[in-house]
Amino acid sequence: MLYNVSYNDRKIDREIKELVGNQLTLRERWKLKGSGSPKLYITASSIHIHNLMVLDINANTCNIEIREKGIIVRFRSLLETYALPIPFYKLTIYKGRAQEYSVYKDNYFVKVKADKKNIHQFFDKVQLRKGEQGFEYVDDL
Repeated sequence: MLYNVSYNDRKIDREIKELVGNQLTLRERWKLKGSGSPKLYITASSIHIHNLMVLDINANTCNIEIREKGIIVRFRSLLETYALPIPFYKLTIYKGRAQEYSVYKDNYFVKVKADKKNIHQFFDKVQLRKGEQGFEYVDDL
């Protein structure tokens, strides 16, 4: 489910925490050498996300944060910030041929361009973290 996280709402914060857990501790972030992604350019998305993205003329970008039990995909549309929390047990990542990664949760998906080395390193961190939780990574083609 997409959440509008532009404003402080304890109910939404609680729901996101239940899904993906708390932020990583400083020690864990240090060990991973960061828990956030670089700026990711969205090449395609599910209809729910696409309908929000076409409302403005800005570049379609997002970032991903690694949490204890999952990840959060955040993006902006107009002046609002939206979050898609994805627990590891619902997370599916595909690496395509055209230097892009696809991140799936149920009927939501985001495809991002992976044209830099640090983006590949970030998705390796996500893969590692998901593997530590006991879930498998799918590398397509």
